[in-house]
Amino acid sequence: MNLGSTEGIIATGSNASHNGLEPELKVPHHVAIIMDGNARWAQKNRVGVSQGHRAGYENIARVTRFLSERGVREITLFAFSTENWRRPKDEVNDLMELAFEAIERGVKEFHANGVRLRHVGYERRLPNEMLRNIKAAERLTKDNSTISLNLAFDYGGRHEIVNAVKTIVEKGLRPEDIDEALIERHLFTRGIPDPDIIIRTGGEFRISNFMIWQSAYAEFYSSSALWPEFGEKEIDEAIRAYSQRQRRFGLRPEQKR
Repeated sequence: MNLGSTEGIIATGSNASHNGLEPELKVPHHVAIIMDGNARWAQKNRVGVSQGHRAGYENIARVTRFLSERGVREITLFAFSTENWRRPKDEVNDLMELAFEAIERGVKEFHANGVRLRHVGYERRLPNEMLRNIKAAERLTKDNSTISLNLAFDYGGRHEIVNAVKTIVEKGLRPEDIDEALIERHLFTRGIPDPDIIIRTGGEFRISNFMIWQSAYAEFYSSSALWPEFGEKEIDEAIRAYSQRQRRFGLRPEQKR
């Protein structure tokens, strides 16, 4: 399986001047997406859930291309949560196989188009062969700079924070040594800027344990489109909505950050 086509992923700068977007719009640097609606898409199209997940995976490259063309430089996709292990075994196995295929067959095309791939989440529960593919993809694409694509797989926001605290405690640091910067260095997302906007597809308004620490000042946007149907039109709508938001970061409107 190939995750759509990444052909045409290009750097375009920090504003929207084409693709139907007004040039004066503010474009977020980092877009995080909760990819919801694969099962409902499958039901709607009278196919199996596994086909819904496949359609969802095939949309990843398309969305990456569309966002890159609009000037977005960082994407984080919520692909598999720590809670998803509790789903039916057959569904979990299908998701693992799809992810394995996606990485194995899609990495060369992503690399050719300047996409940097990175896994965000736990590693120890992933199948060994899948983890080897992830590490190989990260090594191959580590110097790419067109756009970064972070795949949150076996990821949970609360688990991430607990894991960071445990690691800090194991190092024997004093309480006065602990600050936000230290905690951030021990998160799965270390080195990745906080998201400017979190988009959830499928019409829901829940954060679902995604990027709890990192979303402190992120804008939230819900799209009614199911993830396999989420495309250029929906991306432009989200960017327009983001551009109209006034991000204050705790300050008054008249104050400048």
